[in-house]
Amino acid sequence: MTTSLSTPPAAPAAESASAGSVATRPVLGPRAGRHRRMALRLLALAVLYGLWELAARTTQNPTFIPSPAAVWHQLIVTSTVHDGIRGYSGHLLIEHLGISLRRILIGSAIGVAGGLVLGLIMGTVGWIRVVTEPVVTFVRALPPLAYFSLFIIWFGIDETPKLWLLSIAALPPVAVATAAAVQNAPTGLVEAARALGAGRWQVVRDVVLPNALPEIFTGVRLAVGVAYSSVVAAETINGVPGIGGMVRDAQRYSQTDVVVLGLFAIGLSGLLIDALLRITEDRLIPWRGRA
Repeated sequence: MTTSLSTPPAAPAAESASAGSVATRPVLGPRAGRHRRMALRLLALAVLYGLWELAARTTQNPTFIPSPAAVWHQLIVTSTVHDGIRGYSGHLLIEHLGISLRRILIGSAIGVAGGLVLGLIMGTVGWIRVVTEPVVTFVRALPPLAYFSLFIIWFGIDETPKLWLLSIAALPPVAVATAAAVQNAPTGLVEAARALGAGRWQVVRDVVLPNALPEIFTGVRLAVGVAYSSVVAAETINGVPGIGGMVRDAQRYSQTDVVVLGLFAIGLSGLLIDALLRITEDRLIPWRGRA
């Protein structure tokens, strides 16, 4: 009487399959991936610079396409005091940019706060959503210059119409994103909170808002981007000092190199602010993108 104690030789096959799957995995680590992305971005910048230089040399018309050297020269001129002339229109480039960033910060803060409140109300009260949603969509579709003239008539040409313009431009993206996120809150969690005795605003505060934060933050980033794109329009009237006002003033005198410099200043500062928003988002919403 014999008893077989042997087991099927499946382990070696499993080990070989596992070894094969390991062998096919990418060997690049996070650091190598970051270095590769950085190299690709630097390569793209080098290609764009070459195309810009080629276009400037081909046209040979600095009013149409200024050369990179001309823009760099204006960066030096507008950032220093030269022959008794302080920067551009009596203010340094950093001062123009700082004043515009202050306007963008205040306008975006007002617009984001208003959009959060309006979006929460739209997402939780049905009849208010029905009434206000077409109005928000209508305002979002309007270009900033369409209603900036009204603000000038109502508030004059000082800081007030500029802040109103940036605030109104930043409000709709946050309101729409917040309302959609609140409406799409997990039904099971909401019903569980209500079953435990939570009221409407307790449910919104403890259940709906934490789940809506990723979409709300997306709306905030869009709002800041809209405010940045509206700064030139906001500083059309009495915008100097201000980077948008500097661009508009240089455009009147066909100083294309100053216009390009101003656009670079707006774009690079926008990239910096967006990077800060991304870092803040990662810190406040670490669960974003996780199942």
